[in-house]
Formats: sequence, C-alpha cells, structure tokens
Amino acid sequence: MHRYNQINNFLETSDFFYTIAIGMDGVYIYVSPNYDRNFSFGKGTLKGQDFSVTLHPQDIRICEEVGPMCFGHPNRLFPATLRKHDGKGGFVVTQWEMQAMLDEQGQPLGIFCIGYNITEFIDTREKLDQAETSLDEISFIQSHGVRKPLANIMGISKLLRVADDDAEREKLMNMLDTSANELDQVIKEISNKGEHD
Repeated sequence: MHRYNQINNFLETSDFFYTIAIGMDGVYIYVSPNYDRNFSFGKGTLKGQDFSVTLHPQDIRICEEVGPMCFGHPNRLFPATLRKHDGKGGFVVTQWEMQAMLDEQGQPLGIFCIGYNITEFIDTREKLDQAETSLDEISFIQSHGVRKPLANIMGISKLLRVADDDAEREKLMNMLDTSANELDQVIKEISNKGEHD
C-alpha cells in the first residue's frame, strides 16, 4: 500500500493524470483531486461511491473482465479504455492501467488505477481515418474516373490530325466534346468530395 501512497502523493496536483483505488466492494477508496475535478461535477468527492457512477454502462463489463486479471497476475499492469460521463450528456474517453493492491499477507485489498483523458487523440485519429478514406476515394476516382475520358481525349486528338474529311472531323469533335464533359464531371466530383470532407 505504501507505494500506491507514494504515487498518489506524487500525482496529487497533476492536471493530466487521474489516480483512483477501488476496494473489493467496488467502492472508491481513493480518488485524486483531478479525478474529482473532472468527474464529480462539483458534487463533492467520489470517494465512497460505487466505481460505476462515472462509467458508460457498457464499459462496466470491461472493468469486470480486467479486475480478475489483475488479481491473477498482481505484479502486472493491465490496460483498459473506458468512457466516462462528461457532465454534459456525453462521454470522454480515458485510458487506464490497473494493478491489484495486496496487503502484507498477499490478500486482495482492491485495484489501483492510473489514467488520463485520450478524447482529443481519439477524435483526431477518427478525423485522420476519415481523411485517409476520402483520399483513397479521390485517388480511386482519379485513377479510374479520369483515365477513361483523358485517354479518349488523347486518342481523339491524334485521330483529328489525320482525319480526311469534314464529316469524320465533325464526328470526332462530338466525341471530343463528350469526353471533355465526362472529364469535367469527374473533376467536379473530386472537387466536391474534397470540399465536403
């Protein structure tokens, strides 16, 4: 227990990290000031309350799975990504490492957790994934959609140079107009996709 107290003392004033300890009954036995600042929403401390009050209901299952792993391997840290209420009807995403707390006789006392907010990281990663998907779509359109009308334009321009009569030239000019319009549509589609993403 001494080393957890040292960690708590060290991180007592942290604005980035949260430290909590949850007893065997599922109740907070320690809550860092930063954790209370972010998740008690001005209602005092969370110490003495059930750990689930801050969690997205679906994430309680994650804690129920990680807890036994901590006691099965008490010298290891186990990661967990958990959503916590943000006080505005939504959730923030937090990343945790958890470890079993044992007394001097090796009996379980609870679970010690250290975590931090990764919401901005998750949001940025999702935006980058969306941008990458959009770039892949644009690349596909460019490589497939642009290629056909451009190849037609290049081929028609060569045929125009060797066309013998006006009727043949007229037919090629109409084909050139059609291919130019197709290319214009593809370029507009690419531009619109870039603007909307």
